[in-house]
Amino acid sequence: MKKAGAEKKRARRSSAAVKSAAGRDPATDTPPRKQGNKKDVFQLFAEKVRDHKDLVSRWAVLQETRVEYFRGKDFVTFLKNHPELKDILESDKYLEVEDIVNVLLSKNLLVRCDRVVKTVRPGKRKLSTWPAHLEIYPEQEFSDNDAFFAWTFVNKRPLWQTLLSLSWPVLTLAICLFPVYPHQAKLLILYSCAGVLLLILCLLLVRALIFGASWILLGKRIWIFPNILAEEATLRELFRFWPQKDEEEKPKLTARLFYAIVAVLAILLLRHHAPDEAARARYQKRVSNIIDDVLEWDPRLALSGMMDSMQSEVNGTETNNATDGGDGEKAASSSDYVEHEHDESADDDKDLYNDHI
Repeated sequence: MKKAGAEKKRARRSSAAVKSAAGRDPATDTPPRKQGNKKDVFQLFAEKVRDHKDLVSRWAVLQETRVEYFRGKDFVTFLKNHPELKDILESDKYLEVEDIVNVLLSKNLLVRCDRVVKTVRPGKRKLSTWPAHLEIYPEQEFSDNDAFFAWTFVNKRPLWQTLLSLSWPVLTLAICLFPVYPHQAKLLILYSCAGVLLLILCLLLVRALIFGASWILLGKRIWIFPNILAEEATLRELFRFWPQKDEEEKPKLTARLFYAIVAVLAILLLRHHAPDEAARARYQKRVSNIIDDVLEWDPRLALSGMMDSMQSEVNGTETNNATDGGDGEKAASSSDYVEHEHDESADDDKDLYNDHI
């Protein structure tokens, strides 16, 4: 009851502050030009706060859109530790934290959100500290009691991101031109990619081994690099080494013993069916042949091979024609010889007949 009364009082005070900051009468208070400057001041304040590294924020999905959000209690702590940021607000720098947030909400620079999953999942002790999916909260007012606020404006893109986006087409073209690279460049790229792939696989293997050993022996879930496979994570969160505190229930001893036996049996089975030295040598030779074909391919060799094949085809055609011509001449000469022999035998027969008469 006390919390509800405090929330109502805070809401009434915040609504009054919002009206005084965002709904002033331009005819009696300030000119329209200054009103425009007021909006720019709050916009500048929002951009400054968002870019500050001390404000803890995360990324989530809000209505099929990735947004950056923070918690209300973290924002209160942030402004208490950095009161100099209020100087950007000029005449409104003496507003309370909840009043500032309400003004930002009224100017559509922020939107209050709520978690989509509001029940504790099985095996968890409490709700997730940073939910991955959000929805818009009906009442758009400040609260530091499990409230989340997402930025609605598009942040200015730094120069390095622009250069990185422009480099993607160049990288794609470079990948397509890999077959025509010099041999040394191919070796460098091959060993670099193989080294990175081996590093990733070793990292995942060590990560799984540490988790399995800690889960079976200690009953704790220890994932080093906990966000390395996360779909929604910033670059700093992606390479965070030490995991957060385990919020799930401790596994039962029977389950740990069962999976320990399964792991031992799997290791023994893999060891029994491991390939012998001859099989490993055959596989290595096959892979090395494939890699050698890729590395030793050269467009000049390919063109020379095509020219050689064309020349061999032309030579083969000429040889066939010459062979056909020789065979025709031989056949003609043999036929002439047969006819000549036939004529001579006919003359001899005629002379013998005349002598007989």
